[in-house]
Amino acid sequence: MKKAAGVSGHRPATVPVAGQPASDVVGADLPTRERVTQLLLEQGATTAAQLGSALGLSPAAIRRHLDAMLADGDVVAREQTVRGHRGRGRPAKVFVLTDAGRVRCGTHHYDNMATAALRWIARNGGSEAVEAFAAEQVSALEARCRSAMEDAGDDPLARAEALAGALTAEGYAANASTIASGGQLCQHHCPVAHVAAEFPQLCEAETEVISRLVGTHVQRLATIAHGDGVCTTHIPAQPGRAQSGKTVTTVRTDR
Repeated sequence: MKKAAGVSGHRPATVPVAGQPASDVVGADLPTRERVTQLLLEQGATTAAQLGSALGLSPAAIRRHLDAMLADGDVVAREQTVRGHRGRGRPAKVFVLTDAGRVRCGTHHYDNMATAALRWIARNGGSEAVEAFAAEQVSALEARCRSAMEDAGDDPLARAEALAGALTAEGYAANASTIASGGQLCQHHCPVAHVAAEFPQLCEAETEVISRLVGTHVQRLATIAHGDGVCTTHIPAQPGRAQSGKTVTTVRTDR
């Protein structure tokens, strides 16, 4: 099969730089799925055979990655458009990035824009304006999680388990566990980690939401934004109902 122009012969590179063509960052050291995404972003509609040839992958290997991307909604498969006389058999399928797949390619672009917007808010409105913005941003998340936790009961640890499920549905990859001193809520993914690294008000607003939803005082022990591997929130074992007002304690692990 004749290879589409530009699909093969990519120069491997390990460190992409601003303005560098997508073909220059399709290096063997990048995760395979990211390399597939970069090729589709640059080439547009591409067959599995062309992708496999460009990346040096067997048909079975490239098919596994494409199947996973199809299941996640990052690509769609279409019949290849054939101009002129078409030979026997069905046209080959081509794969195209969806809007969701393209958004993933521009994650840091949007992060940088969000960071710039928060810097503008801080410069013109001060820290209180940033706190108000952060609180408003997590209010919708709180409402959705509260709705998902309607049948969780009043026990803080049971509510933490229900909250973990709700947060997982929101993309946080969360889980809850019982430990000797109470409970622990872990979030293995943070959608705003890049921005929260500069504006911890986002983490603080999220912690307040966790406290209100669980119904008791909580302690944030670690955050991805701060460089920790997991956002970890401790839920102390204590009698009584939730405290009034702000019930957030942030404990830094580097001190």
